[in-house]
Amino acid sequence: AIVPDNLKSAVTRHGFRVMYTNTYKLMGKLKVAKAKGDILKELKRIEKTDVLILEDFCMHPFDAGSRMSLMDIIEDRYGKKTTILTSQVPVKNWYDLIGDKTVADAVLDRLVHNALRIELHGESLRKLLSMK
Repeated sequence: AIVPDNLKSAVTRHGFRVMYTNTYKLMGKLKVAKAKGDILKELKRIEKTDVLILEDFCMHPFDAGSRMSLMDIIEDRYGKKTTILTSQVPVKNWYDLIGDKTVADAVLDRLVHNALRIELHGESLRKLLSMK
């Protein structure tokens, strides 16, 4: 099994360009890029990444700017690149946390359409690994 802390290195070993980031922090970085006029450059960099791993997806509700950045990211990657989401929030709650119904429909349709969903149950991997 691949544990979350080793996911990036496991994918990188196979020659893929990987971006592993906390979703909330990425949205903050994109807000700064937009204010500086660099948003398109940042979105292009994300689009070129072979595997995008968004950690803690939907741990915070999306505001209008973040919602649109998320839509841009998912739209740019759909059908072309791999996007991996990790979340402790149940998928059924994502719709409300994305916020705007139209954007949530569009994002979730693209995310769920060809997704492989793995739902873990039981003890936290971090807790189990710390006991070894």
